[in-house]
Amino acid sequence: MQLFMKMVSLQLIYRKPMLLFNTQNELVSYLNSVSNKETKIGFVPTMGALHEGHLSLLAEALQNNSLVVVSIFVNPTQFNNAEDLAKYPKTLDKDIEKIKTVSDTVIVFAPGVDDIYEGKTVSQHFDFDGLENKMEGKFRPGHFEGVGTIVKRLFEIVKPTNAYFGEKDFQQLLIVKKLVEKANMSVNVIGCPIHRESNGLAMSSRNERLSDVERTDAAIIYKTISQARNLFETKSALAVSEYVIKTLEKHSNFELEYFQIADEATLLPCIRKSKSKKYRAFIAVFVNKIRLIDTISLN
Repeated sequence: MQLFMKMVSLQLIYRKPMLLFNTQNELVSYLNSVSNKETKIGFVPTMGALHEGHLSLLAEALQNNSLVVVSIFVNPTQFNNAEDLAKYPKTLDKDIEKIKTVSDTVIVFAPGVDDIYEGKTVSQHFDFDGLENKMEGKFRPGHFEGVGTIVKRLFEIVKPTNAYFGEKDFQQLLIVKKLVEKANMSVNVIGCPIHRESNGLAMSSRNERLSDVERTDAAIIYKTISQARNLFETKSALAVSEYVIKTLEKHSNFELEYFQIADEATLLPCIRKSKSKKYRAFIAVFVNKIRLIDTISLN
């Protein structure tokens, strides 16, 4: 028994603690001390309230990089709704425990607003060749300027080789790629598949705000866009859109904000199908004032 307790004590003493940095200066200093020109840094930017989708991004990053950094920062400039910002879950301690289930070698960067914005919490202006004006950008004015501002800032701090984003926010993924292209940043932006709950609902931090009943009922979103994909094989984009609208109208607790079938490369709406193009369906739905988005490839 004494030998066992001694072994446990030694394990606790030598167990490597999770590296957590709260300021950019501390993080940069550490990364400079442990990396060189050959070091590949993987980066997963998040706003916390981590779920299996985030953890899958970390797992992917760990397989292909020497070091992996995850940021946990609720970025105020990408919220056009103050109530949404106020209610966004902040669960740093739980997030760190979840990260440990993947690896205790991940470097956590959890800065404060003042550290990132240095007293000027405002967005930069960006031109993303029109990608920013469609769908999410249309219904959330200024959203992508906030996204561009924080992603650019985090890339400048972390200087990642590879950065990982989930395809649930597919429009954001395209915009980050455009940001890297226009700013001539040497970052490889990698899109990773959507992780879904058992009923098909796309995993999101906002899902935690749903009641059990709402979370179950929200399966209708994925069921509807899956059927839309089937219909798109033989029907026009207009006919598929009408189907989606009518389907969700039958569910009084759901409010459809938009449904769009668009060219996967340009996000331009599909008017007439072309065999040479890839298409994707995008949807945004309110469930009791909680906004959920999803997307699915139609090819």
